[in-house]
Amino acid sequence: MKAHALDPVGVDVTDARIQDLTDDRIDEVRHLAAEHGVVVFRDQEIDDTEFEQFLRRLGAPVFTQGETPVDGHPDLNVITNAGRTTAPTSTFHVDTSYVADPPAYTALRAVTVPESGGQTLFSNQYRAWDTLPEDLRANLSTRTITHVVTGLDLPEDAETSADHPVVTVHPITGRSSLYLSTPKRCAAISGLSADETAETVARLYEHSTADENVHRHSWRPGDVVLWDNRCVMHRADHSGVVGERTMHRGMATDGRLTAAARAPR
Repeated sequence: MKAHALDPVGVDVTDARIQDLTDDRIDEVRHLAAEHGVVVFRDQEIDDTEFEQFLRRLGAPVFTQGETPVDGHPDLNVITNAGRTTAPTSTFHVDTSYVADPPAYTALRAVTVPESGGQTLFSNQYRAWDTLPEDLRANLSTRTITHVVTGLDLPEDAETSADHPVVTVHPITGRSSLYLSTPKRCAAISGLSADETAETVARLYEHSTADENVHRHSWRPGDVVLWDNRCVMHRADHSGVVGERTMHRGMATDGRLTAAARAPR
């Protein structure tokens, strides 16, 4: 397994078949994701069953209620522009951050790659925290953000809100990361007024998603991309897409690691 670091976030992995990884290699993948945020596996020839098995080796499967499942694979969901008259929309976010135990990992398997366009963008949330002004970091270091659900039709008993620290410590790397999501899902910051929250979230979001902090992944057939939600945000760029873009998505949580990351500082 060969790994080549990307800038400003991510690592490209070649000479590895994810269905053949040993336990030691799976642990190495965890550490690559923790250190680099995103792990890009090239030239994979796998089906959804093998994709699910890979995710289960990282943690317990998570499915976001309200999403469209993959036929025959209820732990996976479909992300596609097929059959749509308007392009999907996407903003930088963290997956399912509005629950108490969010997924640690998300992965996409390229099913159909468009002729052009359709990149996925990732932000380095370690760097986002490290490069904030010192006074702002001091002000935010003990605060929490209330994350809320948007855009999904959930049953009455579903989780729709959770509080998470603004800055978390990754349980593998020990590095501090800005834990943020799309502004509409960041409803409140502890100790701040509604206006102060909106202003602060907008500032943090703009800082996190500045071009110099973002890697754009251009999809190729056979790509499987895994990322660690504890240290990156992501979004799909649906502008200028020519042809069908279909991905199958899976998520996994590790309650032990996630709890450690959310522990009080």
